[in-house]
Amino acid sequence: MPTIHVDVVSATESLYSGEANCVFAPASTGELGIYPKHVALLSTLKPGEVRVETSSGIESIYVSGGIVEVQPDVVTIFSDTAIRAHDLDESKALEAKQRAEEAMADTDNGYDIVSTQATLAEAMAQLQMISKIKGKKL
Repeated sequence: MPTIHVDVVSATESLYSGEANCVFAPASTGELGIYPKHVALLSTLKPGEVRVETSSGIESIYVSGGIVEVQPDVVTIFSDTAIRAHDLDESKALEAKQRAEEAMADTDNGYDIVSTQATLAEAMAQLQMISKIKGKKL
C-alpha cells in the first residue's frame, strides 16, 4: 500500500514525522482527507484534531490552527500549538473556556473580542478531543 510522509510541527517541537496511509486535518473550509499522491494544496487550519493513520494505528494530535501544505508525497502541518491527544489537560481547557466566556460576557473589560473568541474556540476544540478520547476508552 502506498504511503505519504507526514510532518506535524509546532513552534517548539516536531510531534510526528513518518510514513502514513492517510491524514485528516481540520481545514478552515472543512475536514481534509489526504492520501498518497494527493494534488498539491495549501490551506489554513482551524483548532481541532489531526489524525495520522498508519499501519500500526492512529496518532491523534490537537492543533490550535495553522497551515497544512500538501505535496503528492509529503504533508507538512505547521501550528503554533500542537499537543498529542493523550497529553491534553482537561482542567486547563475548562479553565481557559471559563475565562474566555467570562471575558466575552463582560463587554466593558476592553478585551480584544477576536482574540477572546479564538481562545474560546481553542478551548472548545481541546475539550471535544478530550471527550472523544474518553469515549473511546469506555
